[in-house]
Amino acid sequence: MTIIIGQQFPLDRFREQIVSEGIVLVENDGIIEIHIDRPDKKNALTAAMYRTMTAALADASRRSDIGAVLIAGRGSDFCAGNDLKDFVAGPQGGEAAFEFIRAIASFDKPIVAAVQGLAVGIGTTMLFHCDLIYAAPDARFIMPFVNLGIVPEAGSSLLAPAMMGYAKAAAMLLLGEPMDAESADRAGLVSAIVASDILLDHARKTAAALTAKPPQALAITRRLLKGDLAELHARIEEEGRLFGEAMQSPEAKEAFTAFFEKRVPVFRKPS
Repeated sequence: MTIIIGQQFPLDRFREQIVSEGIVLVENDGIIEIHIDRPDKKNALTAAMYRTMTAALADASRRSDIGAVLIAGRGSDFCAGNDLKDFVAGPQGGEAAFEFIRAIASFDKPIVAAVQGLAVGIGTTMLFHCDLIYAAPDARFIMPFVNLGIVPEAGSSLLAPAMMGYAKAAAMLLLGEPMDAESADRAGLVSAIVASDILLDHARKTAAALTAKPPQALAITRRLLKGDLAELHARIEEEGRLFGEAMQSPEAKEAFTAFFEKRVPVFRKPS
């Protein structure tokens, strides 16, 4: 395990430009930063937050002066996944989430992520679409979809085994086992482990280094690294369809009810 340490990035170069619905957008020197800023809820995402992030990616994609995007969470956690109350309240949550998934999977510029604390559900699966991921030593990656009576999303059923091997992907997706930072580093899920006090600084330096590269050569190389995306997009759509069906299942209803009632769900009843 390698923990990167170094000098802090000069914060006075950065200026917050937009604050919207738990998302803070920061722009400077060709980089758009998306900060998930709902620390009291462990940065759980609402439909409005998804829409803001999707719009930020669209803005970054169409602007020639933007070379990279950085995604980070404020407070002690990166992202605890969906805000379940918001998510089950109506179709808006699911629709906004999958619009974001399609947007990040199709995004055509480098994405850097800085991850600390919890990265649950979409907090982990969005990382499969990032190019360079830096994790604090306390980072924990969890994909608890089956535990909630639902199925993987964001192409994770395809990308997780391709990235880390079937056995480790199965432990995370079938059992919902968490993966700590050191294990994620060994599995290839993250680029490096970075000391917590310079995590964001290091991610900013990396985004700045990417932005300084020749943009056409960078874009072509990234496209070659990603390979043919047709299979990925097909899997994302298949997962989305099955996810929507699973949300209406008795298993999901029991899992979500048990979550809100703070009890253990019961999926198999004695015959």
